[in-house]
Amino acid sequence: MNVYDEAHNLARAIKESNEYIEYSKVCEEVEKDSNLSQMIKEIREISFKVQAAQVSGEQPDAELMSRLQNVYAMMASNPQAGRYIEAETRFQLMMKDVLEILGEVMGSMFGM
Repeated sequence: MNVYDEAHNLARAIKESNEYIEYSKVCEEVEKDSNLSQMIKEIREISFKVQAAQVSGEQPDAELMSRLQNVYAMMASNPQAGRYIEAETRFQLMMKDVLEILGEVMGSMFGM
């Protein structure tokens, strides 16, 4: 068995998965909606800042949390945003599972 061939097979399987296909379709649709695209970009930026604060042991800024809630509220009223969040979540969950499976190899190598 060639590991590189198997890695290419895994990449192909991911691209052919329902999760990837649906997420790709929704991403294409989002790109056509500049308002929704901007909301998603803003949520990512704010979420990153919130996570960075939490990782460093700080409380996220109240204004930042308020902005995050406002953008989520705007997205909640948009059915396309709901489809995007659902598709992204399903794809990320699949990728997390795949990475955990691959991580088991690394863990066993280092006694983790």
